[in-house]
This record gives sequence, structure tokens and C-alpha cells, in this order.
Amino acid sequence: MSATANSSESFRDRVATIDESGKRIWIYPKKPRGPLYRARTLVSIVLLAILFGTPFIKVNGQPFILLNVVERKFILFGIPFWPQDLHLFALAVLAIIIFIILFTSVLGRIWCGWACPQTVFMEMVFRRIEYWIEGDAHKQRQLDRAPWTKEKIFKKLLKHGIFFGISFLIGNTLLAYIIGIDQLWEIVTDPPQKHIAGLSMMLLFSAVFYGIYARFREQVCTMVCPYGRLQGVLLDANTIVVAYDYKRGEPRGKLRKGQDTSHLGDCIDCRLCVQVCPTGIDIRNGTQLECINCTACIDACNLVMDKIQRPRGLIRYTSMDAIERGEKLKITSRIVAYTVLFVAITGLLSYLLITRSPVETTILRTPGVLYQELEGGRIQNLYNVRVVNKSFREYDIQLKLLEPRGEIYMVTGQDIHVPGDGMAESAFFIRIPRSEIRGSKIKVVIGVYNGNELLEKVTSRFVSPEF
Repeated sequence: MSATANSSESFRDRVATIDESGKRIWIYPKKPRGPLYRARTLVSIVLLAILFGTPFIKVNGQPFILLNVVERKFILFGIPFWPQDLHLFALAVLAIIIFIILFTSVLGRIWCGWACPQTVFMEMVFRRIEYWIEGDAHKQRQLDRAPWTKEKIFKKLLKHGIFFGISFLIGNTLLAYIIGIDQLWEIVTDPPQKHIAGLSMMLLFSAVFYGIYARFREQVCTMVCPYGRLQGVLLDANTIVVAYDYKRGEPRGKLRKGQDTSHLGDCIDCRLCVQVCPTGIDIRNGTQLECINCTACIDACNLVMDKIQRPRGLIRYTSMDAIERGEKLKITSRIVAYTVLFVAITGLLSYLLITRSPVETTILRTPGVLYQELEGGRIQNLYNVRVVNKSFREYDIQLKLLEPRGEIYMVTGQDIHVPGDGMAESAFFIRIPRSEIRGSKIKVVIGVYNGNELLEKVTSRFVSPEF
């Protein structure tokens, strides 16, 4: 915390972009410059290429990633998942949550500043277009305050037209992840009346994204995002964050020729760190809810330090412990506990994925049908079978009775053909000699084969008369 910060910390009582009356304070951040901003630009280019390119990637003719919630069809990294894999999804979500907690405990909100889609689009796409059309912060203020001239109308129409065009592209990309690029192309090329629902979703997504990036902006991070709200309980004094070194910077003071400044700290109170902040905070007040660790203030401060010939790093990636006591990052018991838990859950998830059968077979005795006694001292039960294919490969399934000794007779007399990423149902009899039956209910083990390949074993119950 800065030594000159408001002792009552009243700035923490409200969001930096809302005044005391509850009115929105519009942010005009100055365009950042510096090595970290250039690095973030390169990272953003890679992430945007991945985001927009992934829907076009296919594995064996299928989407690399598909998240079709409506039809309950999911494909991740070319591997299809069915609703029966809900336990895998739950483990994956749990692993992600623990990783976020671990990651944030160590490195703070580095995700928010470098990789979050909201930040990438807002700061590296929409904000850059705004700088290109309307100019830097002071020119944007002047334009907004100016009367409506032809120039202002042209610039505003051009900016918002491009904004909506990019939002439309983002909306289409999101829809491609849900329904697939092929179906999206049909919606785009076919007459609109053939795909009213798809077209409506596309326009809805576009309008939402336009509203976020044209108007709502940083309030997504400060008012909506749950991750930002949780940082208060995830960070501690050992966490690496973007922080102001108040020991070195205080007391602040302007540099003036002919005046003795030896009693002052390195901060010359130029406020450039505030002017470049996309959420409108003063980083010198300490860690705050609104800070997304975007590093714009680091670049701005380092440029000033270069000009006044003082060391860089007045604002830098560091921890409160490092500033106050010079301590390096410590591996605390909390970090160890999160790591162990994350490794355990990830290991379990990896094992389940590796050993995951390409098919899932459900075998149940046909309800309402009793056992039958056959000639030769055999007893038979009727069963229903359903085979879900979790891969894109076609299977011709054969069922074999592994325990006890007996035979399986398919009602159709044929193998069960299961299409790729599909499902098939059939019925069959299990016939067991009386000599193999011990009790009125016994366990039977059925092997599910594709040729000579054993895919899985399924157990069921066999009912017989008392002997």
C-alpha cells in the first residue's frame, strides 16, 4: 500500500469507473507503449489465430472441437464424448477450477492480462481500432465533447460499423464451435428462411458481443466476471502481482530544476500509470479488484524511469512480501496442497481417458419376461442390449458369454452394427445348462467383441427356477 494513499481507503468503497452518485465514468486509456505491450500483442495474435482457426480443423472428417449443447454432442481434440461421460466432464471441470486457484495463488491475474478473451479482444482489437479512427485518449475526449459534425458522424459510424462487423465474426465463430463449421456454412449460404433459429442465434451473439465491446467494456471484468470477484480470497502477500514499490517510490514529488529532490522517492507523480490503465485505477494505491494485471502501467512507468535516468521496475511483477521484506516467492503449504490435489485429479482423469472403452454397452434383462426352460435341461433369459459408439470408427459387435458356461443367441441372428459416433440396439437370449446354475439368480459376464478384439466386459443377472 502506498504511503500517501488515502488513509481511509475510500477508493475501495466503489468501482473506479462509477462515481459517488452511481454514474458511469467513461474510461479513455492512453495507448500503451513498451516491450510488455508488444509481447502481449504477439501473444494475442497467436490466441486469435487459434480461436478463429480451430473450427476449420478436422480430424478424420470430424471437428477438432465441437460443443453442441443442444444435441448433447461434444468433441474435444477429435475425441467424441457422450452424456455417459459426464463423470469425465465433472473431473475436468474440477481440475480446471483447482488449476485456476493454484495459478492465481502463485501468479495472480496474469490470465486476465494476457490470455482472457475479454482482454484480448478489448485491448488488442477493439481499442486499437478506436485509436486508429479517433486517435489517442485526449483526441477521443475532444471528439466526444465536440458537436455533431460530418467528421464526427463519419468517424462514429465507421468505428461502430467495424465494431459490429467484428462482433458478427466473433458470433459466427462461437456458433461454429456449437454446431460445426459445415452447418454454419449452410446457414450462411442457404436462404435465411431455412435457418431462422440459426440466424437468430447468430444475430443474438453478434449483438451481445457488440454491446460488450462498444459499451460495457471493462465493467465485464469489474462487475460480471466471477474470477475477478474471487481474487480477493485467492491472493495473498506471497502472490506475484503487478505492484507499485512504494518503499522506493515514496514520497512522491515533481522534478524541478534547481530544487533539492534527494528527500523524494522515484515516483514523480506523472500519473501516466493511471492514464494508461484500461480499468481506471491508480496502481499506487495497492492491489485492487479492478486490476487485471495487463502491465500497461509497467511499460508507462519504465519509459518515465528511462527519461529521468532512474532504474526500471518501480512498478513491476512482484509480491507484497518482496516489497516489504525482500522475500522471494515461497512454496507455501497452500500451494503444495493445491498442487497435490491438482496432480491427483489430473492423474485420475488421464487414467480414465486412457482406459476409456471406445464403446459403452448396456445389457438389461427384458422387463416382464420370465425365464424359459428348454429341451436338454437348459434355461434361457431374454435381454436387451444398447451399444453406444464413442468413436468415429464403425463396429460390428459380437457378444460372447464368458461366465458361466453357456451360449448367446441373437434374436436377429446377426452381429450388432454400430455406426461411428452412433448407437445401436438389439435383443438376445442367454442359454445356460442347469448344471452351471447355482441359485435362482446368478451373475453372468458378457464379452463385447469387435472381431477378436475384446472391447469391454459387461455383467448382468440371470434368473432361473430353484433347483
